[in-house]
Amino acid sequence: MADMPARLAEIVDEFAAAPRDLVLEMLLEYADVIPPLPDDTGREGMEQVPECQTAFFLRARVTPEGAVETLFDCPPEAPTTRAFAGILAEGLAGASAEEVLAVPDDLYQRMGLAQAISPLRVRGGTAILGRLKRQVREQLG
Repeated sequence: MADMPARLAEIVDEFAAAPRDLVLEMLLEYADVIPPLPDDTGREGMEQVPECQTAFFLRARVTPEGAVETLFDCPPEAPTTRAFAGILAEGLAGASAEEVLAVPDDLYQRMGLAQAISPLRVRGGTAILGRLKRQVREQLG
């Protein structure tokens, strides 16, 4: 079984080792990581994540080479949710489908976020990861 991508493991370790009072600040830095959707891309073909409190859409695409490309669409006024997606966008960049599927479902708890943000928000982040992994599994058939 593959391990989760090295960059994502680094991010998890950085958060897990950080003092509790810095975790939220660190998290919000990832809100700016998500690139805007390309001009020729709308939300068609993207899946909405209803567990998120804001309108959040995602799409995972497995390339012919077996790498996973992610697309996220989330409004700027939802910085926590954007940060969850930013962590995945950065941590999964260039990852293989197997590496994405190896990401633990309790990723955000492992980062220590459950102590810094509300359970509802952690649940939304967990739902984003779950749907991303499901899309990858479906494409691997």
